[in-house]
Amino acid sequence: MTREDWNWSQVPDQTGRVAVVTGATSGTGYETARMLAACRATVILACRNLPKAEAAARHIVALHPGARVEIQALDLASLASVRKAATEILARFDRLDLLLNNAGVMVPPYGKTEDGFETQIGTNHFGPFALTGLLMGRLMATPGSRVVTMSSGAHRAGRIYADDMHFEGGYRAWAAYGQSKLANLLFTYELQRRLAAAGSGTRSMAAHPGWARTELQRHAGWIRGLRALGLEALLSQDAFGGAQPLLRAATDPTVKGGEYFGPSRFRELKGAPVRVQSNALSRDEGLQRWMWRRSEQSTGVVYPV
Repeated sequence: MTREDWNWSQVPDQTGRVAVVTGATSGTGYETARMLAACRATVILACRNLPKAEAAARHIVALHPGARVEIQALDLASLASVRKAATEILARFDRLDLLLNNAGVMVPPYGKTEDGFETQIGTNHFGPFALTGLLMGRLMATPGSRVVTMSSGAHRAGRIYADDMHFEGGYRAWAAYGQSKLANLLFTYELQRRLAAAGSGTRSMAAHPGWARTELQRHAGWIRGLRALGLEALLSQDAFGGAQPLLRAATDPTVKGGEYFGPSRFRELKGAPVRVQSNALSRDEGLQRWMWRRSEQSTGVVYPV
């Protein structure tokens, strides 16, 4: 296989496997859920907006008759909702093969989650960290399971603002977004190291969608400007293309724990999914451990590894 010839038609049959996809009502989450369902996985759409989730489920079944699609209420901006969702998932399913931490927000106006986290770090990192930890026992008990977390090329401009993680001293939307996407990678790599040390067969990987045309960019004015000029399509891909790195990380039998996938072309903005490299800061083991401790303290979720 060459670097650029993977596509979703190579996804192995997923019969008997159970996949949780967060943020699956639209965009890359919806496309990933749809493709997994087409390959016969039981797919759990874990979403905040239940009417939209129900509509997405109906659409998937209409496109792929016989698809097994379930709905789970989940608001990643609420640790209470995360705990409730994890409890319900564990009660409903005796195995978990895939957890795809896809949901996220990008550069919204300043706000805080109900737990007091800045919206982006809370929704993009602390919520998925808590959900993964609460489901980790079931994942580790399922042979060949994987956790795939969606990061972004924006991690390269990110840093961890340890003294003001929630931007109480002044909000900078893109800085907060970069911090949250860097945190996603720090989490991915630290989780993989812990799983490997425990001798677990569960693997942790990351992906990024490049520049995918989805609702995620609704708060980014400069992107809307490029769209109005007809330039966005030259640099980007649709949601189906943006979902491919996530899907490859989740299903390609050759993938190893700790790998990172993104588009192959135009500075990783678009193209077929390939293994890519994250920046040096994301691979700083000291920072990974620090962020892990901060995440456990912030969420109250302690992992079994």
